[in-house]
Order: sequence, then C-alpha cells, then structure tokens
Amino acid sequence: MTSTTKSTMISGLRSAEYACALLLQGDKILLGRRASLRATYPNCWDLIGGKIEAGETPEQALHRELAEEVAIAPLGSTYVETIRDTHIDPQTPPLYHIYAVRAWSGIGAATDTSSAHTQPPPVINNHEHSALEWFTVAQACDLPDLAIPDYRPLFRRMIPEPTSS
Repeated sequence: MTSTTKSTMISGLRSAEYACALLLQGDKILLGRRASLRATYPNCWDLIGGKIEAGETPEQALHRELAEEVAIAPLGSTYVETIRDTHIDPQTPPLYHIYAVRAWSGIGAATDTSSAHTQPPPVINNHEHSALEWFTVAQACDLPDLAIPDYRPLFRRMIPEPTSS
C-alpha cells in the first residue's frame, strides 16, 4: 500500500475512511471504550483512531488522532490491513486502515519522564473515550462489546497466543 490511500467508490458514493492504531506493548493491546455519546459503537471497546480528513494521508491522520485522543506520538507505524465495516453500512462500508504501533512518545503534560526505558502511558485526552485498558489477545477477543467483530482475527494474527507444551 502506498502512503496515500485512494478513496473507495461504492455505488457511486465515497465511503468514510479512518486511520486506526493497534497499540501493542508486549503481549497486550490497548483499547479505548467509546464514550456513551458517540454516534457509532457507543460504550464499545475499539482501536484508537479517527476519520481521515481531506488532504491527509492515513499516516498523517493516525498521528493527529493519537495526539488528540491519547496524547502520544507514534515513533513508527506499520500498515497491517484495511477492514471494511459492512456491519454498520453494507452499501458504503467505512474503511478502517489499521496500523501497528509499538513505540511512541508522550505529548505535553501527559509525558512521563520517570524512566528512560518506559514509554509514557497513553491517557484519555478528549471526550471520545471513557476508559483505556490494556488487554491480552484472549481478553480482547472475549469482549462481548468489541466494536468490530473483524478485530478478533486481526488481534490473533498480531499477537499469537502461546501454545502449551
């Protein structure tokens, strides 16, 4: 995939596109509980991210959204895949461009400088989430209120669960 994503045309209408961060730390995934006032997926656990604005690349939107929502700046990101959310709109499904983020720095007052070896913790920085929590893959996949069911196989691919010997 190139750094600029072309808008997808379905039935002559442009589908909404989003940049989403799969924040990974060790064997854990950070999810945000969407605020109860959100129009889509209220009170559901979701990746951190948001709509790609006109003139932005997905990577630029990812950086902006992470700063706005959880006060971090990714030190790098890797494109993983794009999920079409046909559950919310089968005619013009929103597209979620997913990026793995494994390292970041803090922004402003949220920066934690207590240890040079510890990344600053993401913090709720606006009204879009009511909680942030780190989950193992099993915990995340077991959430009954996970925003998008297609996240489950993605989580399992990104962090394979240990096998018992």
